[in-house]
Amino acid sequence: MLKVPIAKTEFSEEDLNAILDPLKSGWVVQGPHVAEFEKKWGNYTGAPNSVAVSNCTTALHLSLAASGIKAGDEVIVPSFTWIATANAVEYLGAKPVLCDIETETFNIDPSKIEKLITKNTKAIIPVHLFGLSAKIDEILAIAEKYNLVVVEDAACGFGAKYKDKHVGNFGVTGCFSFHPRKAITTGEGGMIITSDAELAEKLRSMRDHGAAISDHQRHTGSKPYLLPEFPYLGYNYRMTDIQASIGSSQMNRAEEIHQKRSAIADKYDELIDGIEWLNKPFRDEDFEHGFQAYVCMYSPEAISLGNIDSINASRNNFMDYLQQNGISTRPGTHAIHMLQYYREKYGFSNEDHPNSYIASQCSIAFPLFPTLTDEEFSYIADKIKNYKI
Repeated sequence: MLKVPIAKTEFSEEDLNAILDPLKSGWVVQGPHVAEFEKKWGNYTGAPNSVAVSNCTTALHLSLAASGIKAGDEVIVPSFTWIATANAVEYLGAKPVLCDIETETFNIDPSKIEKLITKNTKAIIPVHLFGLSAKIDEILAIAEKYNLVVVEDAACGFGAKYKDKHVGNFGVTGCFSFHPRKAITTGEGGMIITSDAELAEKLRSMRDHGAAISDHQRHTGSKPYLLPEFPYLGYNYRMTDIQASIGSSQMNRAEEIHQKRSAIADKYDELIDGIEWLNKPFRDEDFEHGFQAYVCMYSPEAISLGNIDSINASRNNFMDYLQQNGISTRPGTHAIHMLQYYREKYGFSNEDHPNSYIASQCSIAFPLFPTLTDEEFSYIADKIKNYKI
């Protein structure tokens, strides 16, 4: 029996050697390797300004804080996303207002946004879930109409494009994750991109306690003994040079990584075409999928609130069958309104956001990573095709 994880991080010899540079130099905090990583990330995404931070959650928090979001404000977020999207709003004392999704794309439903807008609404956080761009044109039109800030949660967005433009470049900022399940990883880490040079400088300061210049700039300057000024309330959200050295090395083969993930997704598409009870991910010529994850809807029959429990039980049986055969799977992600903190604070019931409820209970992600072998894929395909509901 083969053992196939949901994801696998593998580092090249180049990556391993790259870690030695900051160790040998003795400068391991934010420094030249962070700057190099930021430059490569900007070149790949087409962003004029990139700001490396400690993770995507802090990227979202910084973006909102730098954009002036404060206590009492409301920020619209999709109800089917990782909890960090809503948490970043909570950190500021603002209120995350949940919007339901489209089950076809797993992304926020633009047609449901406008009715959620109040006089307190100040921002929207569209999520490009699993590597598929949200319907950003429609979201931007609503944001412009109501003068709302758009911060893109592109945690899964590496390689994802909408109309040939890399995600993260549409809003005020775009926020990316380098968690080990992501295509590019630094263990933990994040990146903010923006076209606003002034905002980028503010973000650079706020990630570093609000300092006017970084430690590296000060120590390599003519007067390292003078402490900097602090124009902003900042945070310690810095990425280390050790982390950045790994990320920078991986960026040398960024397109290769993206293409390998896409090729595996194509193979899954061909497999799923022959399986009636799985709905494959949304594809469209305007949307280039990044495939951070390959997520299907488990649908042996039309899903409704009336039969969701039985379909969920059936999906879990399928996931258990694959687990018993050494194949790891996961639900796509969770529905925010079903999680204890948000359920108790805001009094949600599962049915309040029905499509997110369905996605939470009926989605399934299959193993996807660039080093997935033909043997491993054939094994997965065989087990899926031979499963009897």
